[in-house]
Amino acid sequence: MFPAMVWSVEVYRQGEASFHVGFWGQAWYQYVDDYTDTDGDGVGDESINDFMTRRAYFYVKGIVNPWFSFFVHYAGDRIGQQDLDNPSVGLGSGLALRDGWITMKLAGEALMVQAGRMYVPFTRNYGTTSTKTLLTTDLDWGQGGVRSGIFYPSKVGRDDSVCLWGNISGGKFQYRLMIGEGVEGSARNPDDNLRFAGRVSVSLFDPETGWFNKGTYLGKKRVLSIGAGFDYQEDIKATSSSTTKDDYSAWTVDLFWDQPLGAGAITLEAAYIDIDHSANAVTWTYLSAGDDASIVSVKAGYLFPGKIGVGQLQPFVHYQNFDVDNEDDTDVYGIGLNYYIKGLANKISLDLTFVDQDRESGSIQDHVIFTFQIAAGF
Repeated sequence: MFPAMVWSVEVYRQGEASFHVGFWGQAWYQYVDDYTDTDGDGVGDESINDFMTRRAYFYVKGIVNPWFSFFVHYAGDRIGQQDLDNPSVGLGSGLALRDGWITMKLAGEALMVQAGRMYVPFTRNYGTTSTKTLLTTDLDWGQGGVRSGIFYPSKVGRDDSVCLWGNISGGKFQYRLMIGEGVEGSARNPDDNLRFAGRVSVSLFDPETGWFNKGTYLGKKRVLSIGAGFDYQEDIKATSSSTTKDDYSAWTVDLFWDQPLGAGAITLEAAYIDIDHSANAVTWTYLSAGDDASIVSVKAGYLFPGKIGVGQLQPFVHYQNFDVDNEDDTDVYGIGLNYYIKGLANKISLDLTFVDQDRESGSIQDHVIFTFQIAAGF
């Protein structure tokens, strides 16, 4: 039921009740070419060197009894990133509640209700996968990865909501159905319409039964999971100054395959997302709020068998295509390398990402982004 954390320290146990605390963080150096506009023409012409704390997560989790539990997650995110500061949601400076929910088991693992702030059960990449266990250095572009925004309504990938979810057929089938707030405020949601999202997945080999799945299993499991999700909110405005309302909706299908190969392993993930009346714009693409678009995402990695020093190497590649109706495409692709020191969350990573425009215009330009990451936690 709890997220796939690194480790945690048990500070209390009495009978069925227990209480754990933990910390996990990432330190980044990032180089971005042609980022800063120095001559006022709206086009970046000066590169930047950016040091930041990409994530600093403090969490507590507790079990009251076999049917009742809770999880709280305070986070600082992108602390020190140039031109970003939104402390109310823990971006740029300060800490904020990132996740916080209570879970009640109504019928064992088959039917659970979860209430609070949590992932939106829509995509696999940022709807089920823990950022502590990603194959790539960061999330997909368009879902908050590297230096991008998130196209769907969210509070840093989460929403205040109630979710019914569970595992049936021995954990081979998982479902999640959520009612949340989505786009809020009279300026963009004058009718205060609710958001509805959901996701189902089928695991053909080893089951995935937790709230957070892993982006790679390092050869510890054989997983072939096929998933689908939807997200919908009626009559929202593209921006606060818009005069018309329209329904936001999106759907996705995805596949995740993790296969041990001797002492190594191969990981492959692919997804297709279709968007109508996007809730938000996405950085350095032609996708603006209110647009219709589709996104294709593919990533793959190979875990080399055996250790080099204290850890294992895992090179990876990733690719996303943004196809916006009546606009030009943007391709985001890259290569990287993970060096696992202990488990999934204690690692060193390198990533080289290219943002490639079919047509450069104004601030929508080609970019090269290099990221060096150190991640550690307990």
